[in-house]
Amino acid sequence: MMRIKQRFDQLRSASRKALVPYITAGDPAGNTVEMMHELVRNGADVIELGFPFSDPVADGPVIAKAHLRALSHGVTLNDVFSMVSLFRENDNETPVVLMGYLNPVEIMGYEVFAEKASKAGVDGVLVVDLPPEFADDFVAQIKPKGIDMINLITPTTSDERIKTICSVASGFIYYVSLKGVTGSAKLDISGVQQRVTHIKQFTDMPVGVGFGIRDGESAAAISQAADAVIVGTALVSELAKFDQEGEACMQRVGSRVSEMRNAMDNR
Repeated sequence: MMRIKQRFDQLRSASRKALVPYITAGDPAGNTVEMMHELVRNGADVIELGFPFSDPVADGPVIAKAHLRALSHGVTLNDVFSMVSLFRENDNETPVVLMGYLNPVEIMGYEVFAEKASKAGVDGVLVVDLPPEFADDFVAQIKPKGIDMINLITPTTSDERIKTICSVASGFIYYVSLKGVTGSAKLDISGVQQRVTHIKQFTDMPVGVGFGIRDGESAAAISQAADAVIVGTALVSELAKFDQEGEACMQRVGSRVSEMRNAMDNR
């Protein structure tokens, strides 16, 4: 089932843009599936679920700490698949994209990973440190299962490489809006809009923008050019307060997603 394509087709027909919140699986412990449903109730169109890794080099300190908290809770890749399966018991429509790093995938093995991801109901995978030139064996396992390979384009990616990435990617393109790690700098809205317009010359696939989006205002501005707005650090930083505040921080995450949804729909 190609849920990602279906979702973007539905949004395009409704002249709406996708809101894609990111959370790290297992942070806070035992609440991920509940949080996923809360995101959907507040306007998420696609959920990006990070699978924890000890050295998340592309992530800033906020998300890196979320990875470490999840690992301290003993969360494994198999646990992440179980969370997606449990989510699917009550939601068979919202696409779920796993985002993480190659090491845990290689340890599990590409074939086993693809089989378990498919059975769980995963729709896409973004492996940050697996460039398309080295992804043939992995794509050969996930593509027959109907799982999309999401690829990254950055502000410094050359046109030649954009063509290569667009030729092998599926689902959507993830444009990293700034140089550096997640949550590291202030957005140049005009520059991002120009860059997204440029990328669209090379592909008909939806282009999502992530890194640096913090609130309704920035989400609405980015959505004027992008097909999807991806937000992570602003939400994960709230969930980091779970030990002190409990479910109140989860409700605040829902409120922030709702704020972004409303801002994007009324831009």
